[in-house]
Amino acid sequence: MDSQWRAKTIYPFLGILLLLSLLYLNFNSSDDSYFSFPIFLWQPKIGFVSTNSTQFVIIDDGAGGGESAFYVNGWNSYWLMMESVWSPSRPKVSEMLKRGAQMGLTVCRTWAFSDGRGGNALQVSPGLFNERVFRGLDYVIVEARRNHIRLILSLVNNLVAFGGKNQYVNWAKQAGVNVSLSDDSFFSNPVIKDYYKAYIKAVVKRKNSLSGVMYSEEPAIFAWELMNEPRCASSSSAPVLQAWIAEMAAYIKSLDKRHLVTVGLEGFYGPNTTKQIRSESWDLGSITWNRLHTEFSNRQHRLCICSCIPR
Repeated sequence: MDSQWRAKTIYPFLGILLLLSLLYLNFNSSDDSYFSFPIFLWQPKIGFVSTNSTQFVIIDDGAGGGESAFYVNGWNSYWLMMESVWSPSRPKVSEMLKRGAQMGLTVCRTWAFSDGRGGNALQVSPGLFNERVFRGLDYVIVEARRNHIRLILSLVNNLVAFGGKNQYVNWAKQAGVNVSLSDDSFFSNPVIKDYYKAYIKAVVKRKNSLSGVMYSEEPAIFAWELMNEPRCASSSSAPVLQAWIAEMAAYIKSLDKRHLVTVGLEGFYGPNTTKQIRSESWDLGSITWNRLHTEFSNRQHRLCICSCIPR
């Protein structure tokens, strides 16, 4: 009788206590980390996005092996990773992704970089990362997948904000590397290119601390973006930038053959005319689609339109 009472009363109580302990570890860790065990239980199954001619498609990884059309309808929220570093601001990220899904949006573009000093810097110095910030990016990816939103992850900034190519050039100077005064050394200096390749590898091969899924195997990632608004204003800008794009796109594809890769260009017309031009030099096998970034603004509002064009 005593053993039956114990089985019916004490053991269920201990089970509930264990569950509460897991939930506490998962959501209230003192270092803002997450106990990752339960996450996979509620991650929805989604397919990878690919291209078929001029159409985005979702690849069915099941026995059927079929594909279905995928329509890009998205927005830009660069700040998701930064707001996910600390627990108090994470609900803001979750709400943004939830609202996007409710509005019928399918893709969100966001930063997967923050280089240099500061509490929210992801890469503190070449190859040295702040794990707390990386866990913030882990959280963004998990929440995006939970809401059936796919992410375009941009890997570095052309501008000074959040470090950008300027930070990479400064790191090289501090290491005694002979670089030019221009930040455009980022696109041509071998040491700086190796810094960036090491960063790419660290991100692409990252294992999510929450879901246990490697980024290269995460279907919630829509694409890798080489740079936010790349420009090279030096005298030989076109060949230098074009060579950099080809090299870095090929490097990403050597690490991750499943995800799409894009450049991050704003999109330009001809140098002396508003006529659209199609350059065959854009025909890079490792670039799977083009994103053109257009902005309209006044003093109160700014509208950003990202056109996603499969190649």
